[in-house]
Amino acid sequence: MALNLNPMTLSTYTPALYASFRHQTFTRRQLVPVPSKGLLRIERGSVRTLTWSDQGTPITLGYWGVGDVLGQSLSGVQPYQIECKTHVEISYIPQNLCYQSLDEVFRHLQQTQEFFCIVRSECLRDRLLQLLVWLGKKFGREVAQGVLIDLRLTHQEISEAMGITRITVTRLMCRLEEEGIIDRTRPQYIVLNSRL
Repeated sequence: MALNLNPMTLSTYTPALYASFRHQTFTRRQLVPVPSKGLLRIERGSVRTLTWSDQGTPITLGYWGVGDVLGQSLSGVQPYQIECKTHVEISYIPQNLCYQSLDEVFRHLQQTQEFFCIVRSECLRDRLLQLLVWLGKKFGREVAQGVLIDLRLTHQEISEAMGITRITVTRLMCRLEEEGIIDRTRPQYIVLNSRL
């Protein structure tokens, strides 16, 4: 199965364009207030967006990093929450200036569809592996053992992204580790083998 998940890069971000917008900083696990109009742009750090099922189960909508735009106006899902995965700096783009961020909006749509295709994979092992590869390409950095996914991910958060139980995630993670595909010597940090 091919794991070619390279996102198309469309960003034409220019710092001067966003310099005048209101910047706010947030700490890890803090929730970002979501404006009903306009967009938020991540200047530093990473977040996940989520909603809940009718039964109250969290559903991860995506993971976002530097240069990504997000907001209620791009989602339409209620409730809609933005949770900081790291220390985050965000700028607000007013609705009347959102047209200047079309490249970032297109990238948001592409990443949303990539994420959706991953979490709809039939084979659970492949679904987890594709999710980890996607996160590695988006948030990874080279280390001696391979590519470190620079997010602190719990098995519960992965289960919320994949739509499966936490116990199943734990079993699949152990399997990938036994196969030498990932290394989890540090809790909540995942290193992908550089062969992927």
